[in-house]
Amino acid sequence: MTTTVITNIGSLVTNDPALGDGSPLGLIENAAVVIEDERVAWVGPADRAPAADRDVDAAGRAVIPGFVDSHSHLVFAGDRTAEFNARMSGRAYSAGGIRTTVAATRAATDDALEANLLRHLDEARRQGTTTFETKSGYGLTVADEARALRIAAAHTEEVTYLGAHIVSPDYADDPAGYVDLVTGEMLTACAPHARWVDVFCEQGAFDGDQARAILTAGAAAGLIPRIHANQLSHGPGVQLAVELEAASADHCTHLTDADVDALAQAPATTVATLLPGAEFSTRARWPDARRLLDAGATVALSTDCNPGSSYTSSMPFCIALAVRDMRMTPDEALWSATAGGARALRRTDIGTLAPGARADLVLLDAPSHVHLAYRPGVPLVSAVWQRGIRAV
Repeated sequence: MTTTVITNIGSLVTNDPALGDGSPLGLIENAAVVIEDERVAWVGPADRAPAADRDVDAAGRAVIPGFVDSHSHLVFAGDRTAEFNARMSGRAYSAGGIRTTVAATRAATDDALEANLLRHLDEARRQGTTTFETKSGYGLTVADEARALRIAAAHTEEVTYLGAHIVSPDYADDPAGYVDLVTGEMLTACAPHARWVDVFCEQGAFDGDQARAILTAGAAAGLIPRIHANQLSHGPGVQLAVELEAASADHCTHLTDADVDALAQAPATTVATLLPGAEFSTRARWPDARRLLDAGATVALSTDCNPGSSYTSSMPFCIALAVRDMRMTPDEALWSATAGGARALRRTDIGTLAPGARADLVLLDAPSHVHLAYRPGVPLVSAVWQRGIRAV
């Protein structure tokens, strides 16, 4: 066994109130962390740190858990620069633009798709992301959805079957036939490569009855539901997520009081995952994080990295947006981007720096995590450990 001690940490975020100052972040000042192989072995005051095989001096800088990006779409080809340019010139965003990426993805080789995925993963890692979820959804045929999931599963355990991203262009005149495909032959081919099942429940995509059928079929095949809910308009997505005990209702931009109450009554089962990169990139209305938090809902932050509506892999950027435009405090935003993401993935081994947790941690070139929102756009990630190994 090899041990590493990171000492002289100015401010350590553990996300365990019992370990630190009693706050949700579990802050410890003048701290140290000991890593043993892939796990956190010890945390506490620096002057009590046990000896280790290797020493790293944090020089008074902050250490936080690695970011948990619980919603992304990284198996794709091409980009949608022209669409973005047009949208910034006044055209509204709708679900239909996904078809452009579907065409490019279908035409790409497996090697090209994997290379693009790895490029984005490296980009995200350099910005502090140590766990990511990613989805299919840009193939929309049995073969293309299955290969997307195979490619993703080689690089993360958090893989989501999203054959129900939009109705395939091949079934434009037969949406019911496409739902039958998604819940039948496509599901059979894709389920062995995925942990989750997702559906875009929205005008222009799938209605509530279709979404229910898709998520129910996925659950019967052993996949855990999550759902794109209430992004572009009010709809049944959030209520359906809570009813089916989905792990996460994602976007949550247009909510009724009943939607907020439902999420607040299910904080241990259904997380409200907010994706501010999408609102930034589409000039849409911001989700009201303050309303959800004050009601008692569990909130996660994620990038929604995709080529159409949120082409960012930066969790620090999303934290800054959440603080500035969604009325979250810096503490709430960091918790949501780490422990909140872990909750959305139903994981207890990540998003925290308590003993026994996976040793995923980030050294910031700043004395406090508050700088992530205080200094937006500045590359503050100085080093990243992933499973106990220095990755950046």
